[in-house]
Amino acid sequence: MKLEFLYMPTRDLSGALALYRDGLGWQEAWREGESTVVLALPGTQVQLMLDATDPDAAFGPIFVVGSVRDFLTGRPSELQVSMEPVAIPGGFMATFQDQSGNTIYVLDQSEDAAAGTG
Repeated sequence: MKLEFLYMPTRDLSGALALYRDGLGWQEAWREGESTVVLALPGTQVQLMLDATDPDAAFGPIFVVGSVRDFLTGRPSELQVSMEPVAIPGGFMATFQDQSGNTIYVLDQSEDAAAGTG
């Protein structure tokens, strides 16, 4: 399990980029369409994912695991499933809440890995 991103939904992607990229000087790492921009955080391998797709989604960490389905089966009892695994480009993602209601995202790239083993 590796912390890969801090997920930050936004209603104003341009304003968020003006602050984090232009104001704080964080470097743009990559984009997905017109609604998601990922910024490299200085001094760490963790990246900030700004996303305008669902501005009402919860801020939270995104952890990468080998298999979301295996993680779901063996998850700590304190984590309650708030979204069952769904297909995403290259794999699957699920969402959990901890005992305090904080959102935790877990994703894998199992479909990409499976495609590379042929």
